Amino acid sequence: MRPSKRTSPARNGVAVVGPGRLGQALGRLLAQAEVPVLFVAARRASKARQAVRVVGSGRPVTLGAPSASSLTQASVILLTTSDGAVASVARDIAGLAENWAGRVVLHTSGSLPSSALRPLKSRGASVGSMHPFQTVPSARVGVRSLKGCYWGVEGDAQARKVAGQFVRLLGGVEFPVRPERKTLYHAAAFLSCPTIVTLMERSRLLLQKSGVPARVARPMLAKFVAETARNFADLGARRALTGPAVRGDWKTIQRHLTALRQSSPQTVPVYRVFLREMLRLAGRQRPPRGLLA
Repeated sequence: MRPSKRTSPARNGVAVVGPGRLGQALGRLLAQAEVPVLFVAARRASKARQAVRVVGSGRPVTLGAPSASSLTQASVILLTTSDGAVASVARDIAGLAENWAGRVVLHTSGSLPSSALRPLKSRGASVGSMHPFQTVPSARVGVRSLKGCYWGVEGDAQARKVAGQFVRLLGGVEFPVRPERKTLYHAAAFLSCPTIVTLMERSRLLLQKSGVPARVARPMLAKFVAETARNFADLGARRALTGPAVRGDWKTIQRHLTALRQSSPQTVPVYRVFLREMLRLAGRQRPPRGLLA
């Protein structure tokens, strides 16, 4: 889908500010969709130049330098900085002009509401946030993974409209998030992404100790977890849950714990925490006394 001049969500162009992994990937995808990416701004000139090469469009701008005033020419500014930098960068950008009316500023933080952009809103900008519920370990991966993903959107009406147009250009799905619950929303993302990677690595190490070849372990776990995720989506959590905890096979669980104490004692507390949650999800009675102690 290509935006026409009449319907373009950024008629006067976009500025990407804070071009890390997400900013570079999002900027490249928007440029490929023929959204004019005019500027790519970073604290360091070298970072801005490198990001422009990835995005494939725009002029490098150094924040804090005289050239930063050019950002006011864009009708949409995308703040793709780290969460901790959003407020300070918003203040710096707000200081570039007295009047931001008619412009839209969106940040991509998952844990912060659009109120983090208050300095720009107080000068007339329409502000909002659009966060991809997706993992972006590199810009290259992000160019692939951001297509068709889900985006949590909140903010002023015009900012939400522009965010929704961007999401549709990427073939994605927009959904609302309550701004006062953004941190809770982000905690949900934390539990379902880096936590899974951490558990997969713990599983890989156990497989390694079990004699499973390294060339097999990672792709095997990837397929295993992908099928589990598919079952969760298709069947719901309770029906997708399998294993000895669901069956009430306490002897197998006891053998697991014995083996873990011998080979990976640091895994025992993790195993027990998740066992409790599995039993709650499965609606099982508590296991024999001492198993969870």
